[in-house]
Amino acid sequence: MNFSGIIVGAAVFLSIGICHPAVIKMEYYWGKQSWWIWLVVGCIFIAASMLVQNQIVSTILGGFAFSCFWGIHEMDLQEKRVLRGWFPENPKRHAYYEERRKQMKK
Repeated sequence: MNFSGIIVGAAVFLSIGICHPAVIKMEYYWGKQSWWIWLVVGCIFIAASMLVQNQIVSTILGGFAFSCFWGIHEMDLQEKRVLRGWFPENPKRHAYYEERRKQMKK
């Protein structure tokens, strides 16, 4: 039996499970301007994926990389969710959110 597909699938599922709450926390504390962290981490995983000899590990690292790249897109969406009231906003960043809400109404 070949379990590599199940292993890769589970690892990518885990990466999505890690990245989604991380996006929420990063937007809460640092705002969407922290998108570059996802880019850097994704590029590191891509580089690691190209350097690793093991096919399964390389595939898993690539999956983690693209989960990070998807996190860049999710940062923008998360801010929109906060502005709509679907997620709590950071009280320390209330002025920023109010300014963004004014801009959205224009």
